[in-house]
Amino acid sequence: MSNVVIEQPVVPVDWLHDHLNVDNLVILDGTMSKVFDRFQSQIPKARYFDIKNKFSNVLDPFPNAFPSTEQFEKEARALGINKNSAIVVYDDKGIYSSARVWWMFKAFGHLNVAVLDGGFPAWTNAKYPVEPMTPFSGPLGDFTAQLQPGKMVYFKEMKTISTNQTHKILDARSAARFNSQEPEPRAGLRMGTIPNSANLPYEDLLEEGVLKPNEQLHKAFEALVNKDDEIVFSCGSGITACVLALGAELSGYKNIKVYDGSWTEWGTLVKA
Repeated sequence: MSNVVIEQPVVPVDWLHDHLNVDNLVILDGTMSKVFDRFQSQIPKARYFDIKNKFSNVLDPFPNAFPSTEQFEKEARALGINKNSAIVVYDDKGIYSSARVWWMFKAFGHLNVAVLDGGFPAWTNAKYPVEPMTPFSGPLGDFTAQLQPGKMVYFKEMKTISTNQTHKILDARSAARFNSQEPEPRAGLRMGTIPNSANLPYEDLLEEGVLKPNEQLHKAFEALVNKDDEIVFSCGSGITACVLALGAELSGYKNIKVYDGSWTEWGTLVKA
């Protein structure tokens, strides 16, 4: 029996290909809003991680809301995930919603997890094998979720952070959205920014869905924050903020959090 421990938050497709038959490997397809279709392809042995319907609090008025410990544990077990699982998560855009899945596992105390750099496009570009998308039907896992303090920020705390400037706030939305030069994609949501925030578009960290070299990531963060700063990442609805969290961790930042409701919540609850 062979097991592996993933020591970096990102792994390349070559690494995943070489470890496909490791016993404790679990591959998760974290693509947003995907529908099971036998004509869609997946990386061999992948299991669909349904962010919107299974791993979000669907009763919350805002999208992609962070789930309870009980919900996350139940759904992770249903995917056959174990305490010792080495998890690699990907999505169909390169790096997008996969970072949110990575961050959720970290927030629930599971550190043996990484994002597939470049995601499904990089996998297929490398001519690695794929298979028809199929629902997971294996045994329940024994995964245990243990919520870690300080990973997520919610509205009340965010108001204090913004007012008192106790943390640096970095917004992952595009510059045009951050500067109110184009409307929000969500119908009825006002334009604007969280006071005392700065802009670092998540796409600035990527080159065709693949993370830029570490040196370029470092420069992007160093222009806005210091290594000892407390940092909160925001975006539209808590998804691409996690891409910034991924880049920050790769760049050596330790004091990082994600604002769960992000601009959708703030722009709704705080009037201009």
